[in-house]
Formats: sequence, C-alpha cells, structure tokens
Amino acid sequence: MSDSSLRAPAETAVEQCLDLKSDESCAVVTDEKRQAIGEALYAVASEITDDATIVRYPPGDQHGAEPPAPVAAAMAGADVVLAPTTKSLTHTEARTDATEAGARVATLPGITDGVFLMGLDADYESIAAESERLLDQVAGCEEIRVTTELGTDITFDLGDRAWQLDTGIVHEPGQMSNLPAGEIFVSPEDASGRFVVDGTMMPHGKLDEGQTLAFEVEDGYVTEVSDDAVREELEAAADEVGEDAYNLAELGIGSNLAVEELVGSVLLDEKAAGTVHIAIGDDHGIGGDTTAPIHLDGIVTGPTVYADGEAIELPSAE
Repeated sequence: MSDSSLRAPAETAVEQCLDLKSDESCAVVTDEKRQAIGEALYAVASEITDDATIVRYPPGDQHGAEPPAPVAAAMAGADVVLAPTTKSLTHTEARTDATEAGARVATLPGITDGVFLMGLDADYESIAAESERLLDQVAGCEEIRVTTELGTDITFDLGDRAWQLDTGIVHEPGQMSNLPAGEIFVSPEDASGRFVVDGTMMPHGKLDEGQTLAFEVEDGYVTEVSDDAVREELEAAADEVGEDAYNLAELGIGSNLAVEELVGSVLLDEKAAGTVHIAIGDDHGIGGDTTAPIHLDGIVTGPTVYADGEAIELPSAE
C-alpha cells in the first residue's frame, strides 16, 4: 500500500482528532511493523509544526509492555502523541505519565493499513454524540448487568469508578483516545458471573462461526478460562504479577456506527456499535488500581445491557 493512500486517514487523525497546532510539539511513536502508518502521521504533523519527531523502537513482547525509557521520555515531553504500535501502549506507565504531563494522546495498538483506512473514514463528531447518548443512560448507576443468548450473565459493581468516553476527539490537555475510536468504558470495582466471547479476542483474532470462549468471574477475578491459548497468555502474565493478571479490568460498550462488521482487529471491533467488550488484566490507566503486563479484550455480540435493572438502548449500525 502506497504512503499516499494513508494520507487521508493520517490527516483525520492529526487534524480532526488531535487538532495539532503550529506552536505545539508532536511525537509519533511507532515500530518497524507499523512504520508506514507512523511515517504518514509524521508527514502530516511535520507540515503543521516544526516541532515534530518520529521515534521507532522494536515491537513490545505483549500488550501493555512498557516502551524503552527514551520513548517514554519523548511521549511525556510532547504536547501531542500518536502511537501506532504493534503492541498497545494504552495501558502503560509511559502513556499515563504523558497524559498526566498534559499531553493529548492517541494510541493505535495493533493498527494495520486496512484498519487505519477503514476506522479513520468516519465522522468523529457523530461518534462523540453517540457516545454521549450512551453515557447519559449509564451515568450514576451502581450496577451493570450484561446477558446474551450464548450464556453471558455477568454483573459489574461500579462502586466509585466513573465511566469514560473514547470519542476520538482529543482536544484538551491530558486527554487520550484509541484510534479508531467509539466507546464508553469503565473499570469496575467488582464483578461476578460468566461471560462468553463470540466476536474477537487475541491471540485468535476473529472467532470462527460457532466458536466461543467462556470465562467464569468471582469477586472481580477470572477463575476459569475455557480456551487453552488465552489461558496460557494469562498464566505467563501471572508468572510476573500473580493474581492481578486475572483482574476483571474493563467493561466497554461500542458506539462507532461506521463499524458494521467485525474484521478480527480488537482495536476496531471493540468499537462496533451494539457490542460490549470485557477485558482482563491491567486497569490502572483507565481508572482502576491494578497494574499488570497484560490487557486482553474480548468482544461479546448481541448483548442486553441493564443499568440498575433497566435495559439501555444500544447503538445499532443497521
């Protein structure tokens, strides 16, 4: 794919989503597998500001792994950060330090040329409005319950944790978003029940028709995993941090009406309107208190979501 074909989505990211100004600094953080996207973003940024840089480092071992110290320093020292990387920097100390320092950050974990083109071909003002509509339905509730016909029935106790918006519009200091964007999410204080993933989850990607991954949750921790490959990833993380690897980290609801079908990219699929995603592992960067070297999202399709017992109206791409 030519660099010129990545120009339009790069402009959307830098100009509409991040609103980079001529007197601001911009750091593009990438790796050798995502270099074309990184260079497209840098090309647009460097036409806006003279204080733009691109930093490349070897892909991390897993999502949530910390980048090298010079990369973290570049992030913390910039006004705007765009991070198209193979492994996610979203749930890292480097990203948290950057936003706490006032940087506007967009992470693009696992982004591919195809997802970059598809996911950034969207009206992010409309996505923001749909996200706000969802937020209005759940704001202030104490308990969320999610059910599906495939056997999901899990209840989340939110406690004092606040819902957050991921709209793609990152115009204020200290804000961050994934790109492509479109979700609301929360890190619950507690959760119990069962959830069944039938959409997308790594290391599998998009699941085959009829394939499901089941998880049992007790007192905020995953206690049983039906799939060997997912279990092995969690066990590897647990070798480093113990039970924190099994923390029930996140509940998210997709709000991107432009994502009409799942494609196997967690970054894009978790934003699909009418889906929820549930994550295991690290949550310290999204309002929780658990630090772990893993953050695994599983997409659940066809859910019913109840806020304090009342079914909410989910967005639909139809």
